[in-house]
Amino acid sequence: MELELEQTQLSGFNTTLDTTVFQEETMEMIVPDACPDILRIVDTEATVCIREKNAQDGRVEISGNIHAVVLYLPDGEGGLRSLNVKIPFRSMAEAGGIHAECSVVACPQVQAAETRSLNPRKVLVRVNIGVGVRVYRPVSDSLCSGMIADASAGMEQRREEQENFTVVCVQEKPFTFTDEVTLSSSRPEIAELLKSNVSIACGESKVIGNKLIIKGTATVHLFYRTPADLMCSAEQEMVFSQIIEVTECGEDMLCALEVLLSDMDCALLPSGDGRVVSVQLELLAQAVIWEKKRFQMLTDLYSTNHMVNTDSQNYSVQRMVDHGTKTQNVRETIETPTLAQEVCNVSVYISSTEQKREGKQMVLTAQASVKLLYMTEENGLQSAMRQIPVSCALELPDSCLCGFTPRCAGETFAVPTAGGIEVRFGIEFEYMARVVKQVAGVCGVKVEEEEGGCAPKPSIVLRMAERGERLWDIAKCYRTTISDIKSANDLTEDEAMERRLLLIPKKR
Repeated sequence: MELELEQTQLSGFNTTLDTTVFQEETMEMIVPDACPDILRIVDTEATVCIREKNAQDGRVEISGNIHAVVLYLPDGEGGLRSLNVKIPFRSMAEAGGIHAECSVVACPQVQAAETRSLNPRKVLVRVNIGVGVRVYRPVSDSLCSGMIADASAGMEQRREEQENFTVVCVQEKPFTFTDEVTLSSSRPEIAELLKSNVSIACGESKVIGNKLIIKGTATVHLFYRTPADLMCSAEQEMVFSQIIEVTECGEDMLCALEVLLSDMDCALLPSGDGRVVSVQLELLAQAVIWEKKRFQMLTDLYSTNHMVNTDSQNYSVQRMVDHGTKTQNVRETIETPTLAQEVCNVSVYISSTEQKREGKQMVLTAQASVKLLYMTEENGLQSAMRQIPVSCALELPDSCLCGFTPRCAGETFAVPTAGGIEVRFGIEFEYMARVVKQVAGVCGVKVEEEEGGCAPKPSIVLRMAERGERLWDIAKCYRTTISDIKSANDLTEDEAMERRLLLIPKKR
């Protein structure tokens, strides 16, 4: 007897590695001759820039530079000064299944940054970073969606529609963004640009055919010294857009997008009268596209004329439970040892994340590191830092897997109060929750010839339907068909059968 199994090909990406690599990087730095001696270190701020990502047999390597800015008070001179240092780093993670065809997505974060003065002309800069690493391995799986056989074989097959939410495309694109920041007339001009950093926010993303259109904003934060030796800050938002070539997707898709810094340069234009700063950013867009795919799977079969043995195989499928964005607003007072007269600069960044289950809720937590520079009543410059845990609770099933990315959202405010400095900011949690289950499908069929001389079998059987029993199970047990049972008992498709006496016609 000729039997042919119809095959369906499922292609996509499996997550081979999902981890965070923590490491400490240090570098000694000599104060340039043009800079005055160091009296006191005030603050250190760092930014991680990724340059290369490589997947090899069994491991992945990520390299780049840490841009650190050291703010200090000079000996014998007024005002604040800055030192810039670039620290190279290389992160590595190992896992089975990684090879050169894998796609790597990286998300770096600064955990802590500090500087110690070794002498008035030499410092030691220490930066702790965590590099989130996800490795996607391309996979292609073949499963049986049905069977083709001659009508004389009497084959009955059960086909069920399955749904799988999976990664169908991992793509990246490096690009350059340049612009100029012009200070408003209400801000004093710049005598020296002390530090600058950039926060990237991804906005709209849309797939049209095989084009992914992304839009986002790059907010440049400037901290500078005025000609009157005062400290001042300014920021400006710049809009960017890009088109990335991706695999053509359907309507049931979801794009997880990250835009990282690869390099940055902010410099005061000499011709700008101290009011224009040129900005050049090297950016890397990383896109992971998920799509809901529906397909037919052959989950069972039998023959009314022959003995049939089937081989089954378990397949992993996953369903998206929920996804979205929730913003948690934070309002906290950071205590200061001396009364603050004015806040010169405030910055917030995410230093670490965790998730845990509390009853019926999944609690996502991001550690927000808040750094402040402020003037005391005696016009002394001081710094303060505090770690503030920010949590977001989601109602999710126990068995679900939840991935999330926290980001700073909106403006950050800081004002002196009687107890210290009150800060207000928002953390945006972008999350996606999935449930993975195993589904058994037919992967092989063997038809056995029945031995002759068997005792005659009755043509009709009376049978009581048990709780939870399906018509398919009864029909298979007696090697008849569902349509014959329905016809003999005048059954409808949705009629309950529990504890009902059924007349089951059988072929002799």
